[in-house]
Amino acid sequence: MTDEQHPSGAPWRNFYGRFKGKALRKSQEAWLDEDLGRLSPGPVGWEENPERTPLDLNALFGGRDTWLEVGFGGGEHLVHQAQQNPDVGIIGAEPYINGVAMLLGKIRDAEADNIRIHPGDARDLMDVLPEASISRAFLLYPDPWPKKRHHRRRFVTPEHLEPLARVMKPGAILRVATDIPDYVRQTLEEVPKSGFDWLAERPADWRVAWDDWISTRYEQKALREGRVPHYLTFRRR
Repeated sequence: MTDEQHPSGAPWRNFYGRFKGKALRKSQEAWLDEDLGRLSPGPVGWEENPERTPLDLNALFGGRDTWLEVGFGGGEHLVHQAQQNPDVGIIGAEPYINGVAMLLGKIRDAEADNIRIHPGDARDLMDVLPEASISRAFLLYPDPWPKKRHHRRRFVTPEHLEPLARVMKPGAILRVATDIPDYVRQTLEEVPKSGFDWLAERPADWRVAWDDWISTRYEQKALREGRVPHYLTFRRR
């Protein structure tokens, strides 16, 4: 991470991507107003937590294991995991407010009570997660940034992977799904450097989805357009 800082004490961090898309429906605006505050994991941003006090995950989830999804898109995978694993708490980070609104609607339908949402940059969230606190993390169909000059914007760079490694427990699992072959290459090059072991026993393993996988809308788009999904599993050393 950069050492340059904002006058507030926050580091200068470039964010590449969208915060908002098309206009929200009135129901989605209502979900944001009524539900987002109570589903916060706690004070994350620099304004409300300038001392970067770690979140109290024991109080948040009653001592249950905590999972993290970085960039949950429309939230279908996050809700699926929450329903299948009621004995864990799951925090999702997503700066795209339209995706946050979509997730809130799905949470209402599912009546899941083990989800918390950070509607912002995952790097800010990782600043305040306690060290070695996350049992499982998901990075599913992240922005591919296909142009070579933009590869440094990808999540699988030390700027993101080192903080992620810090907050993951020894033995914790990291899952990465992508349909971009060059993203696979960079993932396999960079993730092990940050303290993870790739768990594939043979190259064909990356073509096999996880047993508890639910296909997301991003994967369905990839399949329609003829791209092959890859599923990579790592363990924190």
